[in-house]
Amino acid sequence: MITGNIKSQIDQIWNAFWSGGISNPLEVIEQITFLLFLRRLDDLHTLEENKAARLKRPLARRVFPEGSDARGRSYEHLRWSRFKHFAPAEMYTIVAEHVFPYLRTLGGDGSTYAQNMKDARFTIPTPALLVKVVDLLDAVPMDDRDTKGDLYEYMLGKIASAGQNGQFRTPRHIIRLMVELTAPQPGDVICDPACGTAGFLVAAGEVLRERHPNLLHDTRLREHFHHHMFHGFDFDNTMLRIGSMNMLLHGVENPDIRYRDSLAQDHAGEEEKYTLVLANPPFAGSLDYENTAKDLLQIVKTRKTELLFLALFLRLLKPGGRAAVIVPDGVLFGSSKAHKELRRMLVEEQKLDAVVKLPGGVFKPYAGVSTAILLFTRTDSGGTDSVWFYDVQADGWSLDDKRTPLLAEDKLGPVPRSALAEGEHGRNNLPDVLARWGQRNGDERVRPRTAQSFCAAKAEIAAQGYDLSLNRYKEVVHEEVEHRAPKEILAELAKLEEEIQREMKELEGMLK
Repeated sequence: MITGNIKSQIDQIWNAFWSGGISNPLEVIEQITFLLFLRRLDDLHTLEENKAARLKRPLARRVFPEGSDARGRSYEHLRWSRFKHFAPAEMYTIVAEHVFPYLRTLGGDGSTYAQNMKDARFTIPTPALLVKVVDLLDAVPMDDRDTKGDLYEYMLGKIASAGQNGQFRTPRHIIRLMVELTAPQPGDVICDPACGTAGFLVAAGEVLRERHPNLLHDTRLREHFHHHMFHGFDFDNTMLRIGSMNMLLHGVENPDIRYRDSLAQDHAGEEEKYTLVLANPPFAGSLDYENTAKDLLQIVKTRKTELLFLALFLRLLKPGGRAAVIVPDGVLFGSSKAHKELRRMLVEEQKLDAVVKLPGGVFKPYAGVSTAILLFTRTDSGGTDSVWFYDVQADGWSLDDKRTPLLAEDKLGPVPRSALAEGEHGRNNLPDVLARWGQRNGDERVRPRTAQSFCAAKAEIAAQGYDLSLNRYKEVVHEEVEHRAPKEILAELAKLEEEIQREMKELEGMLK
């Protein structure tokens, strides 16, 4: 967790950009991302120099080549630790005319960071702003992985709080809930086909480190974790750069974060490749048939992006692979042929595990749409016995546009650091979701339909036309209220009227 002091430093950097003429929060974080990447490159080069000095050997790998670039500037001057000491005008020239052109040549080293940086544009307008930002960033401690990750998450939060591009952020506690529900394992291959800032992949990596503390001690598992486990697609290059940096600062060396329009390209080489899909895909709008991958249309004929993404998830998963994905409520009860067919497929041909209904304000202030988390396993042979439903009514934050926390920080999220008191469950249901999810094949099977969570048998769901809306199966208890007879109420009113008239006459008599 980052301290108030570091938050203050980040706020200073943010304010410097705003006062320096860059007001778009996405552009601010993109420029910060480039500068953090430069600092990271210098750290890697310094590490190699120290190793070579210790072993008394030449450098095994040079990040910055020997000699000078095409414009005659020494590559040594392109390093963060060198250019930060130059005068403002010279620093600006080095970064704008030498460092960024060099950044764009790094794509050949095979890392997704380098590939995503190849279109890097330097937009800081003045030498004074560059010097100020470099000085402020240089003062931020970046040695600890947790600090680096939390620091970047704090900056990403500023995109949301600034009211722009909030659609790229799923609330962290909802992401963490979905990751906990799917329990990633060290051998998993994880994909988010609409990754944005890579929040799901970051959370999966953090949970794996917590649950499997010896994961990185095993050479084979460490190689898998850093190079083969995490895969994210997006068709926004800015998001790819931010997502790549987010993963890097959370300690994943080389994730596969790359450009791909998931719905508009065929999936050669991607089918049945992943064991876990975590996603909150965009579900506003429709897609033209001409732009849509034909293999997805073979699964479900529709122009609705939310249905096409579900079809995509089934295509990407290996048999036995599982998914936790956010869908709008319309997917659960939509009456079109495509809606019904997709739900039928999930229930009859795959294994639909759960529907977790989220409260309507989870994505405020950006959207008030009602959503749910679908959890399913690809089997290609059915397996749905019963479906577990949970009605989340409180996620720990107010459900208005302000989204203020309702509990202390250590009692928020699905895995709070402090246990919730008896009366606090009503303000944060997420720990209860996890606890009851663990009992879905036991006690949850016999819970009454009036409870917050319960199971519905597959046969009943089929009889309802595969409607997956929770309210279709939930029973509501209406409290019996006894009303007095109308004659009794009228008699009492007449009596009161008589008393009022009598008191009025008495009052008039006293006043005469």
